[in-house]
Amino acid sequence: MCGIAGFVVPAGTPLDSARDAVSRMNDRMAARGPDATGIWASDGVVLGHRRLAVIDLDPRANQPMLSADGRFAIVFNGEIYNFDELRKVIAADGVPFRTTSDTEVLLALFAREGERMLSRLRGMFALAIWDVQARALFLARDPYGIKPLYYARTKDGLLFASQVKALKVAGPIRLDRELAALAGFYLWGSVPEPWTFFRDVFALRAGHSLWVRDGVPGVPACWHDIRAHWRGDAARLPESEVQERVREAVTESVRAHLVSDVPVSVFLSAGIDSAAIAGVAASLNSKIEGITISFDAHHGGPEDEASAAATIASHFRMPHIVRRVSPAEIEADLPKILDAMDQPSIDGVNTWFASKAAAERGCKVVLSGVGGDELFCGYPSFRRIPRAVALGRVVAAIPGGRALLGVTSRMIARGPSRPKFAGIPAFLDSLEGGYFLSRCLFLPDELGTLMGVEEAREGLARLGGSPPGMERAEARDGAATVALLESTHYLRNQLLRDSDWASMSHSLELRTPLVDVRLLEAVAPHTSGFAARAGKRMLARSPKLALPESVSQRAKTGFTVPMNLPARRLAKVVVEHA
Repeated sequence: MCGIAGFVVPAGTPLDSARDAVSRMNDRMAARGPDATGIWASDGVVLGHRRLAVIDLDPRANQPMLSADGRFAIVFNGEIYNFDELRKVIAADGVPFRTTSDTEVLLALFAREGERMLSRLRGMFALAIWDVQARALFLARDPYGIKPLYYARTKDGLLFASQVKALKVAGPIRLDRELAALAGFYLWGSVPEPWTFFRDVFALRAGHSLWVRDGVPGVPACWHDIRAHWRGDAARLPESEVQERVREAVTESVRAHLVSDVPVSVFLSAGIDSAAIAGVAASLNSKIEGITISFDAHHGGPEDEASAAATIASHFRMPHIVRRVSPAEIEADLPKILDAMDQPSIDGVNTWFASKAAAERGCKVVLSGVGGDELFCGYPSFRRIPRAVALGRVVAAIPGGRALLGVTSRMIARGPSRPKFAGIPAFLDSLEGGYFLSRCLFLPDELGTLMGVEEAREGLARLGGSPPGMERAEARDGAATVALLESTHYLRNQLLRDSDWASMSHSLELRTPLVDVRLLEAVAPHTSGFAARAGKRMLARSPKLALPESVSQRAKTGFTVPMNLPARRLAKVVVEHA
């Protein structure tokens, strides 16, 4: 896990200023890679890298790395979990290897197959490969968007980096505010891809690649759209067979995510997701430690997960540490959190403190249960949204029903903490609209008071979509639609992005066994049968040693951080520090 950066300029351009810019970006990302730093330059490009050594700890695996023939140079952030399998295939054709790293496998694979190699990779990645012969840069990002990658076109060429805040210090970027991102943040609590808070800076979308020549980017191309996995016909199999497929796929994913040359730990909460990962890891004879955070303000209450997590750890005979967090520590760390937060978000604080606890233990790699609810239909939204939309359609079909719905919604919206009810007439006629109402922080009509009327109008127009920031899901049914939307909005733009900046701020690699394309391929055809928590029950049965009843039957509770800031004030604070 690392930080990558680079500057692509027209051929023949002196590289002194480009090298300085990349050096500044490397310095800004020091926490992402404290083990080594490197810069490499060739006509038309400067590449930079910060390394957190996890696979092949020897300096021989440092980056930027060149291919044996010197044609290709790579900087890479992430992990390729099937790299050993790919390495054996390539080595069988007589290709020699100088390291045991996944980075060198990527280089060799790209030399053989070019961008076609992407479909063979299992892992999380953002990568940049420079072709010395063609003087062209290839950028690519994993299908879920686990690892970030941002780029900016300037008058001098194209800059890219793992963090927006790294691009900010590079130098030649205009920092005009992007109103689409501001509107998107107020609506969703995070910035939707491909926007960032700066008009000249964009996120390379998840599952996309991009060629850059002479400092000029081409059109990003989608090489893997995870939405396709929730489309088409649903699989029709007996429950017992589905259960076995889930068990095999989850076990294989956890096994892949345990590949490491350093010890691996797990963020252990009281929920099924992290407990299932811990249980499967235990069945694979992996010696991992469970790490749980407990906020003093929650101590002894239903939101305190320490006791249940301890039960899980004991059940699987796993070493366990509980890290307590006081109100004073939250207040003291808040400026550091806002500085580390790469793009505005109303979440991520819990991952910050869990990562801090792991770093204090000397950990470099941790497994997280993020993504389990999106894949196995664990949120109430999987039942509530299809029902609410169906009811809204019935009422609207009654003569005078739509008007009555509008009057009733406006009356309810006047009550405390219920402003979103005012959006029911406009949005509760589709699953996308129902999802927007479920997840939105503010309604479009409220943006004028938050960012100015004209700014709100322009921001919404640039953001596009109806509801704003959304495309049609076109999935097979209600459950598949919500799974698709949760995975491509909340998971992608908030949970995964927050997981990255919060963990990397503590030089910690966070891995997501339940956010894995191979697992998605195996499980998504069965989503239609996962409602009413059937999917989470199957996940709970994945370990050979069943989860304790107190865990598998525990009602889902959201993870909250005891911060006394209402949503409107929290959003303002985050925007002020962006």
